[in-house]
Amino acid sequence: MDCIKKKVNEELEAGWIGPNTACDYHPCHFTGQDCTFCYCPFYPCEDEDLGSWLIGRRGQRVWNCTECLLIHRQPVCRYIVDRVGELGITQAGDPRFKDIHGEVKDRFYRMGRALMVVGATSDAGKSVTVAAICRILHRRGLLVAPFKSQNMSLNSKVTMGGSEIAMIQTLQSKAAGLKNPDSHMNPILLKPKGDTVSQVMVLGKPYADYDVESYYDEFVPGPGREIVRENVEFLKKRYDCVIMEGAGSPAEINIYDRDIANMGAAKIADADVILVVNVDWGGSFAYALGTIRLIPEEDRGRIKGVIFNNIRGSTDSFRSAIPEFERLAGVPVIGVVPHADVVLPSEDSEGLRGVRTKGDGKCLIGVVRFPRIANFTDIDPLFLEDVSVVFVEQASDLDGVDAVVLPGTKNTVTDMRWMTENGIADKLRELRGKIPIVGICGGYQMMGRTIDDSNGIEGGVPGTVMEGLGFFDNTARWGAYEKRIANCTGRMLVGEGGEVTGYELHMGMSEVNEKPLFEIGGRFDSGPQPEGSVREDEMLFGTYLHGIFDRKPFRKYFLSFVSHDGRRVDTADTRDYDEIMEENIDKLADVFEANMDVDALMGILGGSQ
Repeated sequence: MDCIKKKVNEELEAGWIGPNTACDYHPCHFTGQDCTFCYCPFYPCEDEDLGSWLIGRRGQRVWNCTECLLIHRQPVCRYIVDRVGELGITQAGDPRFKDIHGEVKDRFYRMGRALMVVGATSDAGKSVTVAAICRILHRRGLLVAPFKSQNMSLNSKVTMGGSEIAMIQTLQSKAAGLKNPDSHMNPILLKPKGDTVSQVMVLGKPYADYDVESYYDEFVPGPGREIVRENVEFLKKRYDCVIMEGAGSPAEINIYDRDIANMGAAKIADADVILVVNVDWGGSFAYALGTIRLIPEEDRGRIKGVIFNNIRGSTDSFRSAIPEFERLAGVPVIGVVPHADVVLPSEDSEGLRGVRTKGDGKCLIGVVRFPRIANFTDIDPLFLEDVSVVFVEQASDLDGVDAVVLPGTKNTVTDMRWMTENGIADKLRELRGKIPIVGICGGYQMMGRTIDDSNGIEGGVPGTVMEGLGFFDNTARWGAYEKRIANCTGRMLVGEGGEVTGYELHMGMSEVNEKPLFEIGGRFDSGPQPEGSVREDEMLFGTYLHGIFDRKPFRKYFLSFVSHDGRRVDTADTRDYDEIMEENIDKLADVFEANMDVDALMGILGGSQ
């Protein structure tokens, strides 16, 4: 507490400074934030609209306001500085700060408004529409948060707080200008473990495994609805706008009464709704009208606009049918959006449906398409380079490849067995030492000598011990381990070195007897630790870190081993993936903004309060 008072005194002496771009941590929270009060002069305000009490390590109560953004808004900071000057306040702890806090809350604090984007089908374009709207509103100076109450995806990332959320919500957070997405933005994440069973993550941590029936009969009417309500309310207290994303179709009449992902979530949040339709799928008018008509009348009134998305070629012919559609649907069309040629990660395996190859570069990389493939967006940065990808589903798909990636999987044991039975494992052993092979997370576990699931934790069959590929003298083992969920930063121990960043999401651990690939800091709270395995002479690389291709150093290092007909990949123009993503989010928002009635969008937002 004394430390905070000291910092506040320094801030009072300095006066208003606005955004402090010289700070190593700028922006800590959101782009354009005001950094005058990095340490809040109201601490501890004990206002439960803005923070909450936690129990510290010694059992004491600690006021936590890490997710309060009010003190970083420029009008708020200017007002505080002006009032401090008027009252002659020079020291932290002055009792008059309590009065100023009350004035600030009366003047500037408002509950945010929620808007939901639902899709007529899966892959309708909900995710990119939410990202585009988040960026459009962020450009107008609004503080925006994305929200998806329930997401089913094996593509996930780790927040700064050590929670696991869907990959797409981190992208949408970036579009909203937020530095640190958090688990409130995706409070329920379903991670399929088999054909009917999913691991349910709540606020980024494992909660329980459910099959479809028990999920809808037990979880949804039990804790599910309350989890959605608490978290959307949490965000509405801190942001001007909460842009919600639905899941699948909002007109699934067989589970409509148990829905917490679409209109059910909109009702909980008191949100108006925009319906998005993917024109590229065909039948878009029927999809849109059918969806609207199938939604019960008491909820249909929430639908305030329709966006027809992903139109290839001229939109003129399409626009000619809009008046008749509006007459039939009773809902205005607020956007007719052409296809946006942008590079953005896919939300889930729908993005791979029907895709066998991707990219048009000269070097061909084989990516093993496990039945339970997870975090396949790890490979997305490779498409920025002169490479193509073939998704490997049988041994013959590996013919002619110049490198191989073994990606993550939700079930290492089951997918290793699949790879053995269809001959891919033997084919990979034939390619050992001839082309570079990299394994990530589950793929890394498979590269070891032994996969030991004696307890049946991973595959569900106690006593399971099986051979891995044998590329590394490692043993992957599932025992008394909690799920490892962590962000990691470190350095490469190979090539020319360089920084590496990534995140871990896995249950099993490996006993490693190989030269490490990286050194990362803070693992298991014990300082820098070796991570991964490498045999450069055989071009074998393995790591538990997802996201290793995002930064330039490792991507350039790995591609330095890849060649086609004696020609290596040119990486002279390689850039960090985050930089490319930022450009593409802007490009996406530009396309939407130019082809949407933004005034109508703002009107819908204003009407949801």
